[in-house]
Amino acid sequence: MARESLVGNVAQDLGLSPSQLAARKARVVSEGSEQHFRLDPHSGVLTLTETLDRERICPHSESCALLFQLFFENPVQLIRGEVEVRDVNDHSPEFPEKEMILEILETASPGTRFLLGNARDKDMGINGLQNYSLSPNSHFSLNQGIRKGGGKYAELVLQKQLDREEQRELHLVLTATDGGSPPRSGTAQVRVVVLDAN
Repeated sequence: MARESLVGNVAQDLGLSPSQLAARKARVVSEGSEQHFRLDPHSGVLTLTETLDRERICPHSESCALLFQLFFENPVQLIRGEVEVRDVNDHSPEFPEKEMILEILETASPGTRFLLGNARDKDMGINGLQNYSLSPNSHFSLNQGIRKGGGKYAELVLQKQLDREEQRELHLVLTATDGGSPPRSGTAQVRVVVLDAN
């Protein structure tokens, strides 16, 4: 949501008239170092002081809430409030390297696995990274799994033995897709260099 967007009406939520808010000198105080909200004491409307970026505010948490206090001066009263910040799919999965190079001996046996680099997505939950896919080819399939920490990984699985005399390099495309609607994706090139064996 952009700066000045309406978050809610605290006067309505508390069953007070806007004139009561003004008479009691109500103001909003954030419970952190940044002031995210502004209160109009004449209407009771709570608005944003800045555009929210959930990934900056709560970078490592699926749930994200901004806490504030409604402070009344006359008589003194504090009311605690909480605003849930919901994730939107505003980031695509990205690979740290745009090209991965794998050197594989031509004598490697079918079934051999080769771990690939991970994509990262700043979005969380369903909007985060969901799966990987591989461009069609005759030598490799793709296996996916989940690490102990919860991150997804991908690995190439050799399906058909390589032959350097037939093909020295293979060029594949690895795609990472998130679960947003519509989904976003990122790609990396996978260059397989076939090493000679006697």
